[in-house]
Amino acid sequence: MDEYTKYYENKVAVVTGAASGIGLALCELLLEYGARTVVMADLNGERLKKESQRLETAYPKKVFAIQADVSMKESVQAMIQEAARFSGGEIHFLFNNAGLSLRKRFDDTTDEDWKFAFDVNFYGALHGIRAVLPIMRAQGGGHIANTASGAAYSPMAEQSMYCATKAALLALTSTLRYELWDENIRLSTIIPGTVATSIWGADGPPPSAISPRESAQGILKGLAANERIIIVTEDDRSGAINAYRPEVAQYMDEYFLKIARQRREGKLGL
Repeated sequence: MDEYTKYYENKVAVVTGAASGIGLALCELLLEYGARTVVMADLNGERLKKESQRLETAYPKKVFAIQADVSMKESVQAMIQEAARFSGGEIHFLFNNAGLSLRKRFDDTTDEDWKFAFDVNFYGALHGIRAVLPIMRAQGGGHIANTASGAAYSPMAEQSMYCATKAALLALTSTLRYELWDENIRLSTIIPGTVATSIWGADGPPPSAISPRESAQGILKGLAANERIIIVTEDDRSGAINAYRPEVAQYMDEYFLKIARQRREGKLGL
């Protein structure tokens, strides 16, 4: 294994959205890298039980599963407290990974849709941060990683809720990174790339999609380096570089307008 994997040895990690996709890949890699305890949290109890039992078989006494709804403050608080009890009072890493893609034309959205979007994609992470901070302060530090998206700086048509929530999460994470720096509590935003997960539905992911394991490897490498924004793929890195450059503004308008028109005609999936 590479040198950076030592960052995770004998550490306790809590991962939300842990029963599938990137979250599950993170859990598997953390265990491979020598984590002492991995706490898996997910809303889907059946899938969580299946995957946690599989990992528990491979890594006895190192896996703990908690069914949790990140859209509910009380559920997140209970999850963190239960995780801390299981791990002897320590949580070194919190991966606020759970989220929804929320594809919908703006005219079709309701205030209830927007509230739900922020409850899951933004407040889920916010509640996790609030709940884990006392634990990290008591132990002298920790690392919080929040999964955003390239859509935070390169927003796509028909994803207004998703893009807005991920942009808010990016801003929150970057702000708290400096507020908490001197307490040895690190914060990083994850831009995981286009990843081949079930989020793509029946049409499947695009050919450029990377595997959840590839994404998780990039995430954990960037986290160990304490990167402010962990951008896993070159496509997302290019998008971040060009998002607000005046000299490419016309190209960006043309690019996003083309996508908007294709989506309006039903030619593009997620």
